[in-house]
Amino acid sequence: MSDFSIARAEALDGPAWLRARRASAAARFASLPLPTADDELWRYTPIKQFDLGAYGLWRAERPDDGQVVHNPFVDAVADRAAFVVIADGRLATAEVAEDVTELGVTVAVADAERRLLEVPERNAFDELHDAFVNDVVVVTVPAGVVVERPVVVLQVATGGGVASFPHLVVDAGEQSEVTVLDVWVSSAGPAYVSPVVEIQSAAAANVRYVGVQGFGNDAWAGAHLLIAPGREATTKAWFAALGGRYARLSIEAQLEAKASAVDLAGVYFGEDEQVHDFRSVQDHKATRSVSNLLLKGAVVDRAHAIYTGMIKVHEGAKATESFLANRNLVLSDGAHVDSVPNLEIVNENDIKSCGHAAATGPVDEEHVFYLESRGVPTEVAQRLIVFGFFDDVIRNIPVAGVRDPLRAAITRKLEKAGPGEVAQDDA
Repeated sequence: MSDFSIARAEALDGPAWLRARRASAAARFASLPLPTADDELWRYTPIKQFDLGAYGLWRAERPDDGQVVHNPFVDAVADRAAFVVIADGRLATAEVAEDVTELGVTVAVADAERRLLEVPERNAFDELHDAFVNDVVVVTVPAGVVVERPVVVLQVATGGGVASFPHLVVDAGEQSEVTVLDVWVSSAGPAYVSPVVEIQSAAAANVRYVGVQGFGNDAWAGAHLLIAPGREATTKAWFAALGGRYARLSIEAQLEAKASAVDLAGVYFGEDEQVHDFRSVQDHKATRSVSNLLLKGAVVDRAHAIYTGMIKVHEGAKATESFLANRNLVLSDGAHVDSVPNLEIVNENDIKSCGHAAATGPVDEEHVFYLESRGVPTEVAQRLIVFGFFDDVIRNIPVAGVRDPLRAAITRKLEKAGPGEVAQDDA
């Protein structure tokens, strides 16, 4: 019997509402083909190399702390409001500091039915996630509570051909404030990982999210970051993509409440034959909603990066402010980037501002020459320029402990890069 059959989905344990949700999704998955390169959203990807049959569900009842690995991003944040470990989609550890518990903050598996955000334009992989999700882990921050230290989440995929479907929800009450550091890693061996992170915030809440993807080189990942801020609420999300054989991150900012705001900033660095794939939708349906996205990345060796971004402004979304920018450095002849930003505006006469920008190219040789003329070796000059390229994102990451490990990871990857060739031009 296939691990991804309707019967296997129905056999998973959990609360009644989740079991019903799984069964419905499993039936839809069984009726759908997996995406192919003929589908527009997968046109630039290596989807033909993916074999779902090479993976299976983890059959142990519960993970234990033995799955926890030391990670430089996690270890760099010692002063935590909570520490959460999710192993192969199941909650392994949930330690909340006593003073934070007294504020009413909880981390728990959702046992009662709750609203989950919908992924737009669903495909077979989205149904697969819903059919085989194990624990829906919810970080709840009550109304009016300010959590001053970060909630640290470590999501571990154990490898060995295991498919896992972790699902994390950050539920921030009205006028609350919280910072979440979410680190994704995988052990040695092949793994298929389908994480979903939802950030749900009530009116005037302030959520900061930092996601670090550090999967192993044999991991195939398809992740969603879903953001739905309430009225006058703000969500700021930073993300870094470093690992994976193929790693997709789809970001959906669902701006349906008046004066809601989302700020997104990310960095990636691909090496060897890695493929980093980013999809973003800034979906404006409310008056005076604001969204901004800045994605910066670099590729070396034969790495490939893909970015497809969309800003949608619906009828009635008056005084919208929105912008997206994607800037990329190509540091080797064999590396390449596909970047496709888009706008879809219905009420263009009522918006405040809306636009996009993209740039792809090697390190600017004039910048390198300037530093060389002042005695800086070529290799060092390029490294300084690349760090400067990333710095406006890295220095603003709200969890300070993440910045140095991220710079160290970029340094390791930069050792594979040679001198830049020609200047980059805005598209």
